[in-house]
Amino acid sequence: MSDGIRLTAGRRKFLAATAAVGGLQLSSPFIIKARGDVPVKIGFIDPITGSLSALAVSEVEGAKWTVDQMNKKGGILGRPVQLLVEDSANDTGTGVQKAHKLIERDKVDVIMGDVNSGIAYAIMGVTSDKKVLHIVPGGHTDPITGKDCKWNTFRTCNTTAMDAAAVTGELVKRFGKKWFFVTPDYAYGQTLQANFVKNLEKLGGTWQGDMLPIANADFSATLIKAKAFKPDVLLNNMGGAAQINCMKQFVQFGMAKEMALGGALFEIEAIRSVPKEAQTGWWVMEWYWNQPNVPQVKEFVDAISPSIGNRKPTARHWMAYVSLQAVKLAAEKAKTLEAVKMAQALSDLELPPDVSLSPNKIKYRAGDHQLMSDIFVGQVHPPGPDGPDDLFKVEEIVTGEKAAGPAEETGCKLVWPS
Repeated sequence: MSDGIRLTAGRRKFLAATAAVGGLQLSSPFIIKARGDVPVKIGFIDPITGSLSALAVSEVEGAKWTVDQMNKKGGILGRPVQLLVEDSANDTGTGVQKAHKLIERDKVDVIMGDVNSGIAYAIMGVTSDKKVLHIVPGGHTDPITGKDCKWNTFRTCNTTAMDAAAVTGELVKRFGKKWFFVTPDYAYGQTLQANFVKNLEKLGGTWQGDMLPIANADFSATLIKAKAFKPDVLLNNMGGAAQINCMKQFVQFGMAKEMALGGALFEIEAIRSVPKEAQTGWWVMEWYWNQPNVPQVKEFVDAISPSIGNRKPTARHWMAYVSLQAVKLAAEKAKTLEAVKMAQALSDLELPPDVSLSPNKIKYRAGDHQLMSDIFVGQVHPPGPDGPDDLFKVEEIVTGEKAAGPAEETGCKLVWPS
């Protein structure tokens, strides 16, 4: 995953991950302090340990840096911001427990989380019941802003429907209609594969695939099945450490010469950790650091890079940055931290260029509270001339509205408190 992070079990992994985000405490939440009274408290729940830890670490790095910058500029509504980070440990029960703790004991004003879609979905039940504004920076499963949407919940990353819609046509056009899926068997993977299959079958395609545990390590049986099927494209929908292991075994089995690679997300954290032969395929980036026509992006990259080991920020850093800036924008527009008024203020609020860091205008859509962000479709490649994080060539930018379709078709029906 991200540099210096080892995806091994147990205490070493937790210590490595927490060190990477500036020394998160083992027994208490990490708190960023600034001058002033009565802080604005933001609870941030992510799987700092577990198979998705590298993605979570990047989100927490981005959140930590963003809050530091906010506090240097007066915080939110003139009050300092405290970031309270809790580890969901990639476990739904733990994530829900941490949400209760942050709301009931720590009295946070806002909740953010989780990378794991199933945990993010479960946390929604707590935040809606407690009437606390909830932003999901990086959990993708569709019902969060679809059929189970809540007035208090907003999402920054794409839905799986958006990612699948953005890349399906490109994969079919370039490689063919016979696909094999390697998919994690939880909320994210289930909705992602369903959306891919829907799009593929509309184009007359056929498919096979396996649903595997989220932290699966041995892919030999699945890859043997894929070789026998002889697909045009193998779609590796796994995430985190599991995706890396699958990629490594794909190369070891000599499959790179037999079929194309592709799918929705192959994130920078994962690309850094696979063999050069597996740094390939057509994928989606939900944000990318190299946008030469958007000057605000370079300013952001130059500013944040020193705090994250002089690496380029990833989409996960951006997701945390946008989510926190959205809280500030909503509070300033509403002139309060009251959840209902902030949620109303954030609905259809266009993000300024220095927050969106995107080529097109984007906003959290009022109809479902989904961010209509730009989607970058292109090719992964080994490190290029712009350094070790020059790993992706953008071939097409798909707008969020085009990929998402109308809000009315998502199944979302927002019900606001009376």
